[in-house]
Amino acid sequence: MRKYGVIGLGQVGATVAYTLVQQGIVDELVLIDHDEKLAQAQKLDLDDASPRLASTTKIILNDYSALADAEVLIVASGNIKAIDMNSSKGRFGEYDSNQAIVRDIAPKIVASGFKGILIDIMNPCDVMTDYLQRMTGFPRNRVFGTGTFLDTARMQKYVGQATQTNGKNVAGYVYGEHGNSQFVAWSTVSVNGQPIKNFDGLDLKQLEEDARQGAFAVMEGKHYTNFAIATCGVRLAQAVSADAKLACPVSAFDPQFGTYVGMPAVIGKNGIESLIHLDLTADEQASLKSSAEFIKSKVDVLPQPDAVK
Repeated sequence: MRKYGVIGLGQVGATVAYTLVQQGIVDELVLIDHDEKLAQAQKLDLDDASPRLASTTKIILNDYSALADAEVLIVASGNIKAIDMNSSKGRFGEYDSNQAIVRDIAPKIVASGFKGILIDIMNPCDVMTDYLQRMTGFPRNRVFGTGTFLDTARMQKYVGQATQTNGKNVAGYVYGEHGNSQFVAWSTVSVNGQPIKNFDGLDLKQLEEDARQGAFAVMEGKHYTNFAIATCGVRLAQAVSADAKLACPVSAFDPQFGTYVGMPAVIGKNGIESLIHLDLTADEQASLKSSAEFIKSKVDVLPQPDAVK
């Protein structure tokens, strides 16, 4: 029996839950949100769909103890209204509210006896992933974030459009923060097996900026994002369940920097099975170091486990 949990049932968490139920990925699904009315409404809506689905999913509502035997827990809490598209804060608009959420839910997750893999979607993703790990005390391999998994998909899309091919034919990685300090490691990027440097006339700086601003292009029209990030969260959860040994960019803990940062890793039943260290250029290495230092500085100033009563 496959059992997942989802904490936070706003646009992203609800889309994660819908995907899991609609595709029959889980047999049991624990849904948790502090807003009881919202949680109940999401459950009712999913239950209404059940008679028309080929599979059946048992939904358990607002019961942390039910997480004890869950295989994967996806944390999607947040306040999208706190993100100001016109502010330089970007995803850090949720910094204050989400660090408080982490301090609220972390002891409840621990007390539940949860022994599975925790995947964070909360923004700012790398900071909150690191903070969740610190506050739960779980082994670092068991906690990771979606990180630059989505940013890399956006890069693939834009490069594919620029080279007139399917974005699925674009390989390579976006590194660093899921935010303003992210960067495309162009030394890793290829199109149909050919290095990106073989393609003339591409404005790499603009393509990188397009990927960086991808979320805000969506938010300008509908004021939130949900489909793509939920897809990333579900894909990573499936990689854990299938022990897929999937190589992809996520927010993973790198001992070199002492924090979580977007980089390629191998995802399997143990969460982060291993990190993938590629031969980046000197400039790319410097950008990664700078981004990681920024992330760590934002985590270190938060109330730490020993200081939280």
